[in-house]
Amino acid sequence: MQQIPILFEDDEIFVINKPAGVAVQGGEGIAHPLDEEFSKQVGFRVHLVHRLDKETCGLMVVAKNPAAASKWIDLIASKQVQKEYTAICFGQPLINGKKEKSGTISGSVVKKNGKNQREQSAVTNFTLEKSWSVEVPVFSGNPEEEASKLVMLEFSKIHLRLGTGRMHQIRIHLASVGSPICGDDKHGNFKLNKLAKKHLKIKSLLLCSSKLTIPTGGGKSRAFEIDLPDYFQF
Repeated sequence: MQQIPILFEDDEIFVINKPAGVAVQGGEGIAHPLDEEFSKQVGFRVHLVHRLDKETCGLMVVAKNPAAASKWIDLIASKQVQKEYTAICFGQPLINGKKEKSGTISGSVVKKNGKNQREQSAVTNFTLEKSWSVEVPVFSGNPEEEASKLVMLEFSKIHLRLGTGRMHQIRIHLASVGSPICGDDKHGNFKLNKLAKKHLKIKSLLLCSSKLTIPTGGGKSRAFEIDLPDYFQF
């Protein structure tokens, strides 16, 4: 497995840049999880304090010891750690049937625990950074025929701040307002993903934890920001 990039290190934590496709924690059927592989990389056991979906890339905090993990779990829960994301989506967010350049998405997400499930309130704040369109061909089904028509796919680059941190919250919320994330095969739009994969070579979930602001003591903070991976460009 490739080395996990380290952006910052002190006595308590690492700030790392997790690649897409790496599960943060081991389990049945999961090979090379981040908590095991990064522990091997640094030479001692590290401790997770928050998570990213397997297919989401970007910035994470990882603790060096149990005491630091407990401290940073509390910092994250009290929102003293600010996590910001960037997503490339189909369409533009529709709030009350209108395209909006910024706003708040409020809606419950379902947390499953075995056969049990319960609704959790969730809040996502978004800002539309830019939008554009790409024309792609649609075929009738006969591979020897020329494209029967051209369709225009509309895309948006969206900046997101979380009011809550629920599992798959961003993916569920963006899909609920008509702007599913490109490459999201669980909560997204299957037909649009199929077109984008075929004609635009979009193969991964286009969601990145792109900015992370952490407290450094004395009322001060430090922000870390990364460029989007090359596969976000098309």
